[in-house]
Amino acid sequence: MSASASPSVSPAASPSSQPPSPADLNTRYSAATLALTLPGDTLLYLLLPMFAPQFGVTVAEAGLLLAANRLVRIVGYGWVARFYARRGDRPTNLLAVGAAAISALGYATLSGLWLLLPMRLLWGLAFAAQNLSTQAMATADLHGASKRNGRSRALVALGPTLALPLGAVLADAWGPRAIFFVLTLVALLGFWTARRLPAAPHPVPTAKRRITLPTSLDVWSFLEGFTLDGLFVIGLAYLARDLLPGDAVLAAALLMALRYFGEIVLAPIGGHMAERLGAERLLVSLSLLTALVLVGFGAGWALPCAVAIVVLRALQLPLVPPIVARRTPGPARVQALATRAVWRDIGAGTGPIAAGLLLPILPTFWIYAVSAALLSLAALACARR
Repeated sequence: MSASASPSVSPAASPSSQPPSPADLNTRYSAATLALTLPGDTLLYLLLPMFAPQFGVTVAEAGLLLAANRLVRIVGYGWVARFYARRGDRPTNLLAVGAAAISALGYATLSGLWLLLPMRLLWGLAFAAQNLSTQAMATADLHGASKRNGRSRALVALGPTLALPLGAVLADAWGPRAIFFVLTLVALLGFWTARRLPAAPHPVPTAKRRITLPTSLDVWSFLEGFTLDGLFVIGLAYLARDLLPGDAVLAAALLMALRYFGEIVLAPIGGHMAERLGAERLLVSLSLLTALVLVGFGAGWALPCAVAIVVLRALQLPLVPPIVARRTPGPARVQALATRAVWRDIGAGTGPIAAGLLLPILPTFWIYAVSAALLSLAALACARR
């Protein structure tokens, strides 16, 4: 037999040479859009509490402004979800980019609670729309949804990771408000990525939604936000407030950026693990491990347990949207994704309040041990659906 008769392998047969799927491309564009608009909000969390007088507010008013975007999402996520489903990703994201740019410009130019509050409410609705878009795009195709969602979370986190230390340096040089002019221009770049998203609407359920009891995944989302975005973050601030070396602004920025950097590295790993092991199984395992580490955090092993919690949280980020998409297929998927986000926001909004009330009067061990037990029970309930 001649050499020419031997079988050959076409380069097109290699999986690595296949172009990205539409779901992959749309996920990248939606995540990149949010990565460009999110730094304005992230920098405000860093700078507003430290430079409240320069923004014309008290420290208490600064806390209200930082909570306002989450509060408006709790109330408005249902409306945002219906608007998003009817109008589609491209129009919704274009509006959200415009709202984010206006908000960042407002942070740079406006002063006082009543002028800054509309900017926070506007950003809250913009984030709700973009966050919903990133999750819906990542779960549009269930095949590979966990991996896709992990890569999406990593891309979103890239914006704050770069903006936080750079913003801290520029804030020292220019003052805490001028940096938001730069972030306004960065947000406007989101028009380029948003224009590449599909304009087709999403199917809307024909049946009207009824008030129902929260599902096991709702309860888990609430407790995860309450514990990790509330009790843990505030508790860590209590323990670390006297330990920040050198420039407090830059040190705080680096700590915040470290969290987002962890998402860049670990969220894709969590998505890959979910594809191999199953998202529900991994959710339960990581939640139980998180609960164990929370007990250690409350018992006094603050620094090593804090690092472990940041790692576990990043691994868990890609898990919920694919679970929701599998459990709620069809037209109800978008509204179900919004519902999970609402429950997480409620938990993340009430967690800091509970921490502020409980930490001064109760032993930290019991605060975190009880919250860890509740998180474990909620995770086990998710496994049973």
